[in-house]
Amino acid sequence: MARTYTPQYRQTINALSAPESRLLLLQIDHPALSAPIRVVNDTQDVTSNGNLYQALAFSCSVPDDQQGQLPQAHLEVDNVGRDLTQWLEVSQGGLGATATLLEILRSVPDLVEWSITMDMTGMSITPQKVTALLSFLDTLNQQAVAVQYRPDTAPGLF
Repeated sequence: MARTYTPQYRQTINALSAPESRLLLLQIDHPALSAPIRVVNDTQDVTSNGNLYQALAFSCSVPDDQQGQLPQAHLEVDNVGRDLTQWLEVSQGGLGATATLLEILRSVPDLVEWSITMDMTGMSITPQKVTALLSFLDTLNQQAVAVQYRPDTAPGLF
């Protein structure tokens, strides 16, 4: 599916020396959180669509596209303030968490140019960083029914 970007964003993407940089926003949602964690990969806080994103260094790779596997990305967030550590301990390692990545321009913070929501798995913590694997649930390969009637599960039918 083709993406439609604003002319200003397209110019920023294609410019060697862009007049302004793109900002990557990260929102982490989990049922155990009273409010989502919202951070921006910048040195200044930004408000987008009424939500405050706090400045915090993080890095995220773009989801890959390899044949035979689901797209995966890697996320690394600086463990400053240890807020993520406390949340991970309460939520049993962040099981069921989702990460939404959004890209905006600082001059037009309410216009989200690009976004993706992925499931967070494989989270690990060090004193410096919190890392996670971002992927999609493999719903197409999940079993549709609880019990399958095969010769090993229902020998009387065969």
